[in-house]
Amino acid sequence: MSVPKTEKQLSPLIILMLVALLVTVIGLWAYDRARTVQSANWLPQSAEQSALEVQWKMVTTWPKNFPGLGSAAETFARLVGEMSNGRMKVHVYGAGELVPAFEVFDAVSQGVADAGHGAAYYWKGKIPASVFFTAVPFGMTAQEMNGWFHYGGGLDLWRELYAPFNLVPFSGGSTGVQMAGWFNKEVNTAADLKGLKMRIPGLAGEVFTRAGGSSVRISGGELYTSLETGVIDAAEWVGPFNDLTLGLHQVAKYYYYPGWHEPGAMLELIVNADSLAALPDDLQAIVSTAARAANQDMLDEFTARNNAALQELVEVHGVELRRLPDEVLLALAKASEEVLAELVAQDPMAAKINQSYTSFYKNVRAYHQISERAYINSRELTAPGGVSQSP
Repeated sequence: MSVPKTEKQLSPLIILMLVALLVTVIGLWAYDRARTVQSANWLPQSAEQSALEVQWKMVTTWPKNFPGLGSAAETFARLVGEMSNGRMKVHVYGAGELVPAFEVFDAVSQGVADAGHGAAYYWKGKIPASVFFTAVPFGMTAQEMNGWFHYGGGLDLWRELYAPFNLVPFSGGSTGVQMAGWFNKEVNTAADLKGLKMRIPGLAGEVFTRAGGSSVRISGGELYTSLETGVIDAAEWVGPFNDLTLGLHQVAKYYYYPGWHEPGAMLELIVNADSLAALPDDLQAIVSTAARAANQDMLDEFTARNNAALQELVEVHGVELRRLPDEVLLALAKASEEVLAELVAQDPMAAKINQSYTSFYKNVRAYHQISERAYINSRELTAPGGVSQSP
C-alpha cells in the first residue's frame, strides 16, 4: 500500500522535532548535573573537611576559664569555630596546663603553640617598648587605645615590634580603667609609699619603685596567698569584677582608686606568624575578625559587671573604698614622666612608638575635654550618685 504524499512530507519534520527534543532533554540534564556538582563542591564533604580542618593550640597567662580576663581567649576560640563552620578549631589552655603563665610569649614565638593571650607588658624584660601596648601610667583610656590601635597606627607599630619574634599581635580585650589596688596599709601621703611591697607589673612597676615603693612580679594565681602571708603589702589586679572573683577582699583591707597605672589596660592576642600564613585567606580573615570581636566583648563585660561587683564588695563584704590623695597621685605622675623619658632615651623603638602614642594622646585628650569629660561632668549635675565611700 502506498504512503500518502502528505505523510511522506511530515516524516522528516517529526524526526527533526524528536531530535531537537532529545537534545533539549540531554542539555537540561547536563545543566542540572553541573549545578549539582558545583553545589556539592561548596558543601563540606566529610573527607574533604577532615583534610582541611585546622587545629590550633592557644596558651594563656590566666587560669583556665577565669572570668573576665580569661574570657577573650574562649570567645575568640568559639567565634573562630562558628565562623569557619568547624573547619578551624582553637583549643585554649590555661596558665600551667601547657606552659607556665610567663612563658606564653616564647611558646607562641617558637611554635609550641599557635596563639596566646596575655598582656604585652609582661614581656618588658625582653622587649622594653612592649609596655606601650598594655598601658602607660596616666595615659590613654580603653576607648582611646582602641582608636590608636586601629586608626592611629598603633597596631602597625606593635606588629613591627613583634615581627623579629615571628609573632603577629592583635588587640585582645580591655578591662577599662582599673582600680589602684588592694592595700593592707593606708596611703595618706607620698611618704607612705616608701618601702611598700606591691605586686604591680609593667611600666607602672618601675614608676612605683621610683616613687619609693618596691614592685614585685607575681602571677594572678599567687596573689591571694602572697597578700595573706604578707609577702606583699599591696597588689593591683584588675577591678571589682575580677578582684571579687579572686577573693582579694578576704586578705586586704583597703581598696584604692583611681587606676593611675592602667587607665585602659589592653590585653593581647598573639599568633605565630607561620601558623597564620599557613591558613587560607578566608580563615586568616576569620582570625582577625574574631580577635576584634573578642577585644570589644571583654570591655563590654567589664563595663556591665564592675559596678555590681563593687557594690557587693562595699555593702556585703565591708571593703573600705579609698581615693588616693592628690599628693600621692602627683608624686606618681612625676615618677612616671621620669621613667618614660628614660625608656625613650634608651630604646629607639620605644622612641618611635612614643612619638605616635603621644601625638594621638594629645589630640584625643583635647577632644575628650569637650566631649567625654564635659558630658560626664554635666551628667553629674543632674544625676549625682555612686557607691558610698570612707573619707
